Parts: sequence; C-alpha cells; structure tokens
Amino acid sequence: MYAFLWRHIPGPVYVKVLVAATAVALIVVLLFGWVFPWVEPLMPFSGNTVSQ
Repeated sequence: MYAFLWRHIPGPVYVKVLVAATAVALIVVLLFGWVFPWVEPLMPFSGNTVSQ
C-alpha cells in the first residue's frame, strides 16, 4: 500500500516527503480534532473512577 501511494505522489523525492508528511499531519489533526472526541462518549470505559 505504501509503495502504491509513494509511486502516485508526483515530483522528486523531497516533494514526495513533504506531501506525505503533510498528509500524515492532516490525518492526525482530523483524528484528534473530530474523530476521537466523537467516539469518546461511545466507549465503555469513559467516566470511570477508581474508588478506595
């Protein structure tokens, strides 16, 4: 899969690295900004506390 993506990103190696790093950063921002907060209330371990 990664080889397929690498072959289809246009440009020389430094452009490919820049595009790939930007794509990874965008995915991380989307996950932490929207996906994880949306999923968190649906998870069974949210809101637990440790009692004595």
